[in-house]
Amino acid sequence: MKTIILNTTNRLIMGILLVFSVFLLLRGHNLPGGGFSGGLVAASAFSLYALAYGPAAARKLIHFDPRTFIGSGLVIALVSGFFALPQGLPFMTGLWDKTPLPVVGKLGTPLLFDVGVYFVVLGIVLLLVFTLCEDDAEEEGKWN
Repeated sequence: MKTIILNTTNRLIMGILLVFSVFLLLRGHNLPGGGFSGGLVAASAFSLYALAYGPAAARKLIHFDPRTFIGSGLVIALVSGFFALPQGLPFMTGLWDKTPLPVVGKLGTPLLFDVGVYFVVLGIVLLLVFTLCEDDAEEEGKWN
């Protein structure tokens, strides 16, 4: 399924999509965006790469199994809820740093939760896309 147009477009767009996904992640705790939409954009970048070069090349580019992203994201999201407990607040209460950073704004546990959601969404979508691409490649013989 290699074409010159897809390969060239992929080289140009993949970096832009990944930077945009981080932008969505970082602005999500103050404005629309967040871990879910950022994770979808990042997954679309790697999905485009898998369509252009095959799922094996995309897996090699990522260096991790998508299930690792899912598990890590769940742990990060869960850990973000425990920061409020020592202060006598309910589980998953948002805690914020008092000093805002120039680009990100105020850091807090909602951003940590968004990072966890980002990894979960990235892992689930990549697992789905890689599985479908590999099944398609087996039916057609081999990925070209």
